[in-house]
Amino acid sequence: MDSDTLFKKTGYSFSQPELLCQALTHRSYGRPHNERLEFLGDSVLNCAVAGLVFRHFSSLPEGDLSRLRANLVNQQALFELAQTLDLGKQIKLGEGELKSGGCSRPSILADALEAVLGAVYLDGGFVKAEEVVITLFTPLLHQFDPQNLSKDPKTLLQEYLQSRKLMLPQYSVVITSGEAHQQQFHVECVIPKLNIRTMGEGASRRSAEQEAAKRAYEQAHSHC
Repeated sequence: MDSDTLFKKTGYSFSQPELLCQALTHRSYGRPHNERLEFLGDSVLNCAVAGLVFRHFSSLPEGDLSRLRANLVNQQALFELAQTLDLGKQIKLGEGELKSGGCSRPSILADALEAVLGAVYLDGGFVKAEEVVITLFTPLLHQFDPQNLSKDPKTLLQEYLQSRKLMLPQYSVVITSGEAHQQQFHVECVIPKLNIRTMGEGASRRSAEQEAAKRAYEQAHSHC
């Protein structure tokens, strides 16, 4: 991704394009890679999103704001935003990661997005990085109902189905990948009556189920 392409999607243009290049270089490709920028971008992102939700939801208590921020900066949300920026087509990967589908792996793309934000911070300062975060994340805010922030996706989906006298969803682990100490779980959520079948990925079975439930809940609402 060159600076002009990023400008079209976020409104930000790099004065030091080598920072963007580093942000999109995975460690499997070589050095300098993006892990330090990812570390920096994670902190920038959390601070900027905290400010965004604080201003947008002026009456929410601290606990709900924390849950909302967590929903906005989790791996799946970052992965989906990275896809809108076409980071999968731009990230530099080693041959092994390339062959194993690393360019579409949620963890790699989510980390790359954080690295890009870290690069923006170094290139233009916090205000510019915050502007990019606001541009990317503001459209996501309408997805959240302040009344349901304390409920996790599995609970919301269960209550939705029960209110319509439908069978509860079926969850099953489809595959596990990665090393034993760093596994990724791929879980399927099925609701036969609504013809819904979604997938979720996470570092634990529970987090993968929650992600699959979130997608199923969104699809169920779209049926209305």
